[in-house]
Formats: sequence, C-alpha cells, structure tokens
Amino acid sequence: MIYNSNLLPHNIVAFHMSTLIHPLAYVNPNAKLGENVRVEPFAVIYDDVEIQDNTYIGAHTIVMQGARIGKNCKIHPHAIISNEPQDLKFAGEKTTTIIGDNTVIRECVTINRGTSDKWKTEIGSDCLLMAYVHVAHDCIIGNKCILANSVQVAGHVEIGYHVTVGGTSAVHQFVKIGDHVMVGGGSLVRKDVPPFVMAAREPLSYEGLNIIGLRRRGFSNDEITQIQDIYKVLYMEGLNTTEALSEIEKKFTENKHRNNILAFVKDASRGIIRT
Repeated sequence: MIYNSNLLPHNIVAFHMSTLIHPLAYVNPNAKLGENVRVEPFAVIYDDVEIQDNTYIGAHTIVMQGARIGKNCKIHPHAIISNEPQDLKFAGEKTTTIIGDNTVIRECVTINRGTSDKWKTEIGSDCLLMAYVHVAHDCIIGNKCILANSVQVAGHVEIGYHVTVGGTSAVHQFVKIGDHVMVGGGSLVRKDVPPFVMAAREPLSYEGLNIIGLRRRGFSNDEITQIQDIYKVLYMEGLNTTEALSEIEKKFTENKHRNNILAFVKDASRGIIRT
C-alpha cells in the first residue's frame, strides 16, 4: 500500500509522522494515535479514541467513542469497536472499551462499551477474538483468551485468564468463567464454570480437568493431581456445594489453586455447572 502524504487528512499533524492513514479513511482530529499505527481504507475513527503504537486498523473498521486500544493489536476489516451498549438502561454516560496489547480481533467482531455498572468493557492482552464474535457491555475478559468464531457473550460476563470458548457458543449475562477453562463448541453457558475444567454437553456439564491446557502452561503433575482431587470432592462424592466446600477446606492444604477454586465457587451467584 502506498500512502501519498499530499492526500492525508488535514489533521495528520495531530498524529506521529510515522502513522500511516489511508486517504480514504477518516480519523477524527481529537483521536490520539501512537507511532506506526496503520489505518486502512474506509475505516472510521471517532473522537475520544486512543490507539497505541504499532496497531493495525483494517478496512471498513469502525472505532467509536471511548475506545482504548493497546500496542501491537490487529483489528481486521468490518469490526466495530466501542459501539453503544445494547441496554435500554444506557443513558449516554461516558464509558470505555479497553483492549490490551497484542490482541487480535478478526472480521466483523462487535464489542460494546460499558454502562454505569462497570463503566467499561475490557478485553485483556494477547487475546484472539475470531470472526463474528460479539462481546456485550460491561464484560471483563482476561489475558490470553480465545473466543472462537461466532461466540456470543452477553452483558456483565466475566472470563478469567487462558480461557478458550469453542465456536458458536453463547454465554448468558452475568455468568463467570474461571481461569484455564475450556468450553466446548456450540455450548450454552447458563451457569458459572469453575477454574481449570473442561465443560461440554447440554446442559453444560463438568467434563474433567483441562489437563492438556494446564500442562502447556507449566502446571506440575503434583499441582494437576491436587486440583483433580479437589474436583472429585466437589463433583464425585455426592455432597451438595456447601458440604463440598467445607470438606475441601478441611482436606487440602491452603495454596493459590485451592484458594482460587474455593473463592470462585463461593462467589458463583448463578451456581456452578454440575456433572
């Protein structure tokens, strides 16, 4: 692509001279773009937008008010970032959409900015949102997550770190998904999914640990065994949730993985998936 400096918008002086804005793109003069940001034809960038260094904005992408996009991101054509929430309670309050560094957003992804609930929607760093994903208002998605094609995430959802959600899955509003979870494709996620597990079937159920994922991320055999033993108490011993939590607290030495599971289950306002 050749950029003719004589055809650039009059407001190019507001940006770093190494920024590459195609003459058929529109960038509002109040937007803040870092070095080596590339904006392709017919992209539209509104005011109150910040895009950090080395980020790519594909053709026909629309980046709306409140977007805060990190470094080295790649946003593919026809994505819409930081549009107004699809929430009848939204009254025009000033909110944001935050996207961390090194995140890839593929074609036709839509991400809505927050409401007065959290005042933001946030996607972590090193994430991949595949084509046609929708992330609604007030969602918080951690680092290194993968949402496969056409995953639909309703409002107020919280997703931890290193989570993979299979294609065409739908996540109910206010659901929480813990760290290192693998959700099978085509799932309807109506209840909270505890950390470290695989979830599949209909209704969505516990399918064991995400052992391959945990090994890839450096978990030792001893750590995996203890996590497995904790879930045996939670799911395999015929106890209700309160009884299982009490048993886990008595039986297992305190450590970060045990504490993560206990805190998550205690905070699961929608209840957790079952076997």
